Amino acid sequence: MAMQTFAGDPGAFRRFDLNRVPSPCFVVDETRLEANLRILADVQARSGATVLCALKAFSMWELAPLVRRYLAGVCASGLWEARLGREQYGGLVETFSPGYKVDEMDEIIRLSDQIVFNTAAAKDRFLPRIRGSGKAVRVGLRFNPGLAVGDDPKYDAAAPGSRLGTPLEHIDAAALQGVDGLHMHTLCEQDLAPLLAIWNHIAPRIRELAPQLQWINFGGGHHITRSDYDRAGLIAFLQRVNAETGLHCYLEPGEAVALDAGILVGEVLDLVENDGLNAVLDVSATCHMPDVLEAPYRPALLNEGGQTRVRLGGPSCLAGDVIGRYAFADAPEIGTRVAFLDQAHYSMVKTTTFNGVRLPALAIWNSETDTLRVIRQFDYQDYRGRLS
Repeated sequence: MAMQTFAGDPGAFRRFDLNRVPSPCFVVDETRLEANLRILADVQARSGATVLCALKAFSMWELAPLVRRYLAGVCASGLWEARLGREQYGGLVETFSPGYKVDEMDEIIRLSDQIVFNTAAAKDRFLPRIRGSGKAVRVGLRFNPGLAVGDDPKYDAAAPGSRLGTPLEHIDAAALQGVDGLHMHTLCEQDLAPLLAIWNHIAPRIRELAPQLQWINFGGGHHITRSDYDRAGLIAFLQRVNAETGLHCYLEPGEAVALDAGILVGEVLDLVENDGLNAVLDVSATCHMPDVLEAPYRPALLNEGGQTRVRLGGPSCLAGDVIGRYAFADAPEIGTRVAFLDQAHYSMVKTTTFNGVRLPALAIWNSETDTLRVIRQFDYQDYRGRLS
């Protein structure tokens, strides 16, 4: 598959001095983050839906007070995210996992307001435990709409053979015993049109099931905060679903919360001439931006432009630890700082210490006041603590 390039919006980062932070470092602009949250809160208020922050995409809990000022809560992908959501974010905590461990379920019940199961069998296995807990936990069942609308099967939960969600045609009255709502998640960085296509595909069956249910969750993957997203259409859609079915609607965007709100700052460590100029950075694709290799995609570079083409790669021993070729006005020198755009979501939560590569520091910048806080730097103990 050809590598895609995502432009990213540099926003206020055009005037950020990259030398103000240690390298490597994730820098999140809390002003841009709040602008995204305001958009999501507006959608929530005008549509009547509930919007949750997906911690799997953005879980920088130092900013949890800001997130909870605008959104109703969080969705978690398992025990640890549920715990983080309860401890740091407050509000509603919804938990979904394709598979739950028996010895973790009691704590998940304690932490969660809603628990979504991947299959009716899993729901039946754990429902007695939920009911016996004495806690009023709402129960959901994830369904697979059976319509693939994504560009890449790796990121499309409705692709053939998907393990995520029970095929909608398999959901009957027995499957819905003890279930309060249905959940789907099949989109990835998409506008409204794919959601409408899925709804048109599933609406007849959802209308049949609706009298037995209270809510429907349309998951994440909605690029709601992108400038060209049809937000008015989304609001109208959510209102229509509620009016037609009586079901309360949920959305759980992750990427949209932190879209274009962060950069990853790095530094040139060395230069190698081999089929053109190669720059070795302290930023690694495999350790710090794994989607560059998994998707694959080419992240945009802040202030890219010029006639000098340079291949940027990381410091690990992996030959494929390459980010891509970029254009510079002049050949970079050792010590030159660079920054990759739109790195607040997913990159930050996916970092690893493979090869002993240092984890990027974490910083919060306010582009209105120009205040900067380096909130975390990682050291050898963080690497050592993951091993034994």
